[in-house]
This record gives sequence, C-alpha cells and structure tokens, in this order.
Amino acid sequence: MITFLEGIIDEKEPAFVVLNVGGVGYEVSISLNTYETLPPMGDKVRILIFHHLRENEERLFGFASREEREVFLKLIEVSGIGPASALLILSSQPISSLCHTIACEDVKALSSIKGIGKKTAERIIVELKDKLTHLAGKTAPAGISKNAADAVMALVALGFRQTEVQEAVQKALQKDPDASTDQLVRYVIQNRG
Repeated sequence: MITFLEGIIDEKEPAFVVLNVGGVGYEVSISLNTYETLPPMGDKVRILIFHHLRENEERLFGFASREEREVFLKLIEVSGIGPASALLILSSQPISSLCHTIACEDVKALSSIKGIGKKTAERIIVELKDKLTHLAGKTAPAGISKNAADAVMALVALGFRQTEVQEAVQKALQKDPDASTDQLVRYVIQNRG
C-alpha cells in the first residue's frame, strides 16, 4: 500500500498532479485545497496518498495534510460516498470549515455541493459529526455566527492564536453585530497589538 509519494511536479491541474518519482510518473487525484498548497512545477513535493483499488480501477488520491486525508477516509466510510465524491466535498471549503459545517449540522451547506443531495448530507452529518469535532474544534468554536466562525478560522490560518482571535472577533461584533467575515478579519488585523 502506498502511504506517500515524494517527487518532482511534472504536471498540475486543479483536479490532479503528476509526480515524477524516480523516473516514473504517478497521476494523483487531488482536492482544490491540496492544489492550492502545491509548489511550482519542477519543484519537489511530498503528498500523502490513499491507494484506491477495485476490480477494474486503480487510483491514487493525494492530500497536503494528515487532517485532509483523515476527513477523506471518514467520508468514504459513509454509505453512498465514493472517493470521487469525497474529493468534491473536500474541495468545497477548507478542512476546518468543512468539519465545522458537519459539526454544526448545516445540511443546506453540504447539500449545495455538486452531487450531494439532502439525504446524503444528512447521512454525512449523522455518521461524522462526532468523529470530526476534534478538527472542527481547533478553529471554529461553537455558539457563534457563521461569519464570526469563518473569521476565526481565517485568522487562525493566518497564524493568529485562537483564544486571542475569538476575543477580538467578539469585540468587533459588539461594535457591529452584522459585520461580514471580511469586515471582522480586517478589524482584528487592524486592531491587533
């Protein structure tokens, strides 16, 4: 079983990357999240792998982080979700946001993903909401608005500490309860100190 591949990026597109590993080209299906982290073509990269084997198909799925691979593996355990659908779900939003969406039981957001209907979205939530809380909890606290949660996640991704960011976002919301995610992020960045 292949766990990771390390090689030179020979070709890359939003849906796949071709890695030259010792003179052998491996085509690896990836999410948009992984694509955005890839270095330029010709650079060396290490990608975590899920090796999917079926009677008439063999595919490699690649991930930039352990968290992304973990969520992928949980998704394909859900009845009706195959690897291709799981990759589409992963591409819909950053991993922490996706885990937060599932933990908050946001059926509407999940069912807006191409190929995911309401029943499948509900099944994902029922089966995974308790299994992914450790990933959602890292960046998206419960009990705050979606704009505030998205702002916290964006700021943590930029390197801010979560506890400081949560307090700063709450202060911003006291001044403007209807602030957008962008406004909240700008406020925190401008008023840090």
